[in-house]
Amino acid sequence: MGFTVYDCRKDIRNILVTPQIRARFCRMEPGPGSLDKFHTHDLGHEIFIILSGQVEFRISGVTKKLGPGQMCYALADEPHSVRVLGEEPVYMYLSVTPHIQPTHTQYSDDGKRLSPQFRPSSDYDTETDSITPINALIDHHVDIARSMAAIAQNSAHIQEQMAAALKQALAEGDEHAAAEIRNVMWEPLLETFKKANELAEEWNTLAPRVGALHTYR
Repeated sequence: MGFTVYDCRKDIRNILVTPQIRARFCRMEPGPGSLDKFHTHDLGHEIFIILSGQVEFRISGVTKKLGPGQMCYALADEPHSVRVLGEEPVYMYLSVTPHIQPTHTQYSDDGKRLSPQFRPSSDYDTETDSITPINALIDHHVDIARSMAAIAQNSAHIQEQMAAALKQALAEGDEHAAAEIRNVMWEPLLETFKKANELAEEWNTLAPRVGALHTYR
């Protein structure tokens, strides 16, 4: 069957949702909307690609107009908002990397940072795990966090061990030895990054089940 092809004119939803990225097509109508208020992302960089229509972006105090074929991005912690210009709807692609709850940070009218807003999974077109007992989710989250700590500690030990050898190889101009040492350093780092992704996924599963949730669209 191969891969799936998505169409921005009908697939107006989150298409790919993982801890590494949330990607979606978005249709914005003229008039006030949820994106015309400033917000930031604690961890995520957000990319916007305009497919049709005219839109105004405000990012870190700078305002610019974008049209079809243009893109911009807001880095983590950069306040940004979006507003449709004209009478036609805007179609755009956007992605946020990484996608880890809470994804949006809101601000009061006087610019004060508000409390974290955890959102239901349905806001991202995914389902919340409502079957696994909450205590089991908590225990699994803690187990993964402990496992990641152990893997990170082992990785740090290897990085420290290899650092002197890498410095020596570079000082001697031995590119082959330096490359081999780099490969040795990469393997434990890879395991650390993989475990971090696993921890993020478990957190995104646990967070929507805990406490009051705020819906923000």
